[in-house]
Amino acid sequence: MPHVPLRRAAAVALLAALATGTALTAPATRPGTRTTATRTAVHPAAHPRDDPGGPGQPGPPTPAVASPLVIAHRGASRQAPENTLAAVDAAHRAGLTWVENDVQRTRDGQLVVVHDATLRRTTDAPRALPGRAPWRVADLTAAEIARLDAGSWFAARFAGERVPTLDRYLRRLDHNHQSLLLELKNPARYPGIEAQTLRLLRAEGWLDRAHLGRLVVQSFCARCVGTVHRLAPRLRTAVLGAPAPRDAARYARFTDGINPPMNRLTPGWTAAVHRLRGAHGDPLRICGWGPEAAPGAPAAAARGIDGVVA
Repeated sequence: MPHVPLRRAAAVALLAALATGTALTAPATRPGTRTTATRTAVHPAAHPRDDPGGPGQPGPPTPAVASPLVIAHRGASRQAPENTLAAVDAAHRAGLTWVENDVQRTRDGQLVVVHDATLRRTTDAPRALPGRAPWRVADLTAAEIARLDAGSWFAARFAGERVPTLDRYLRRLDHNHQSLLLELKNPARYPGIEAQTLRLLRAEGWLDRAHLGRLVVQSFCARCVGTVHRLAPRLRTAVLGAPAPRDAARYARFTDGINPPMNRLTPGWTAAVHRLRGAHGDPLRICGWGPEAAPGAPAAAARGIDGVVA
């Protein structure tokens, strides 16, 4: 999917909006000049914390987001092999402050960043590990996965790129001053991955005050998101999918966002979800994904949502 480059200053402002619940406006500019998003505080009278209700309850209308957030899907996966450090760096060069990734667990209990349940599509596993089909992440050790070439399938210049461990991935994000939307992938296959991921995040410093505004953990498994919230209540979370508004109201007790496929969005659903307040008292945020998210910020603005994974 094509990416929409953002200027670094705009990306920082968008990050602040996601973490603090402020609205974004674009300053007036002369024709032919580029704009940089600026923050404006939500008026106190309209802030959901001033309402008597709690998480999952309807709140006041959500202020519009003039410049929706663009999150690099598996890194800059149109410029570099997905979910690799090269894709993180490509997103950084494009000015994309936020990246999305997927975490799974190896046979010997290490957390690695990879999307598919198997390594066939994005590595040379069939050549390097013959006889180990179907090359499931859960069936291979971290050492075996570390030997695989995760770049040549994309382009020859990425030959030798590796499947990163989650700790290496986090360190590269820190080096680049980037932020992370982290998906717990296939958690039913990996019992206890919620607590294990949080332990690693804590060990790497990603649960301290400075990082909490730079991290969101999401999953299709709402129960797993609830577990993450219970174990790390200050951390922001999101549920993937497009649940019915009554289910979204239930999820809002432990999550801060609902991230649906763009083709499931309707004006009524978006309005109903935006009226709900999440676990930290702010209106639930919506980040869409899928082919319809490809145009980036314009696609999000047209649907009235807070961001896209594109």
